[in-house]
Amino acid sequence: MRRRRIALLGSTGSIGLSTCEVVRRLGGRVEIVALAAGANVELLAEQAREFRPRLVAVADEARGAELSAMLDGVEVAAGSEGLNRVAAIGEADMVVSAIVGAAGVLPTLEAIRAGKDVALANKETLVAAGAVVTELVRAKGVSLIPVDSEHSAVFQCLQGEARGSVRRIVLTASGGPFVDLDPDELARVSVEQALKHPNWEMGAKVTIDSATMMNKGLEVIEAMWLFGLRPEQVDVVVHRQSVVHSMVEFCDGSVLAQMGEPDMKGPIQYALTWPERVERPVEPFDLSTRRELTFEPPDLDRFPCLALAYGAARAGGTMPTVLNAANEVAVERFLGGEIALTDIPQWIRRSMDAHTVTTAPDIHEILRVDAAVRKELQSVA
Repeated sequence: MRRRRIALLGSTGSIGLSTCEVVRRLGGRVEIVALAAGANVELLAEQAREFRPRLVAVADEARGAELSAMLDGVEVAAGSEGLNRVAAIGEADMVVSAIVGAAGVLPTLEAIRAGKDVALANKETLVAAGAVVTELVRAKGVSLIPVDSEHSAVFQCLQGEARGSVRRIVLTASGGPFVDLDPDELARVSVEQALKHPNWEMGAKVTIDSATMMNKGLEVIEAMWLFGLRPEQVDVVVHRQSVVHSMVEFCDGSVLAQMGEPDMKGPIQYALTWPERVERPVEPFDLSTRRELTFEPPDLDRFPCLALAYGAARAGGTMPTVLNAANEVAVERFLGGEIALTDIPQWIRRSMDAHTVTTAPDIHEILRVDAAVRKELQSVA
């Protein structure tokens, strides 16, 4: 493969750490030329000393001077301007967008404006601003390569296929830790219980989203923008084993599935090396050890967040922005021990019910709606 130079947004998070591991394994075939993180300057400084990027940025402006004092010979930037500088750095030909939540929207747009291919691990970017992002991708002629395991699976199944031949895609969901829990017990689960995912190792926000199945709802909207589909063309099934990562059904009835162990380093490596495949030192995938692969419909009574996401997708315009912002605030409040897990969909529904949709919003309207929803919910006792 040709040498690829990347800027990594969200380097200290779960996807960022896995990306660094993939880069180490790929040796000189991938070089990190810029790093950005939220507030973990200690880990960011360690990464900078290892990878020797040209530029390092921390989103927390108050910690910029602290980071600068830790590093020698590396340019340091801070705040939103710093993130945008990393996203647009001239030396990079690809930006890995792994900042969690809507905070990743503007840096991702900055990368696209600068003509960079984007390996997208931040699903909220397309949920909140899908039309704006995809329009800019087309205008700039860059590639938007999915990193989420489900969307990577669909992307891989579509290689060499005509997009018009797709009848539907099927996103698989593990069901999270509470797939069999009595609905009455969901209100009493603790933060610690919700953070114990049965199959995947992920950051706190994504893990809670998986517990409510909002993660799958966000992925439905992301898939619509990535692959040009309508809501009714994106289905979800619960697949507890997390072996089949997603499937594509074509107009002739054929179904292609992408399979593998539940490990994010595979999709990350594929995004970094696409359109080529590079050998990865893993145990051979032995299907004979899999006694059963099961698929079942999701329980929307137990997991109303998925139904809310489909509703936002059908409403379009700014409604997915509301869905995402309300979910982020509610998840934060749950992680802080302020509300129950079952309060999360109630908070989201309340924000959606109160919202009047703006069709075809520009980025300024999207940011205004996002801020308004957060302000309203953060004032709720």
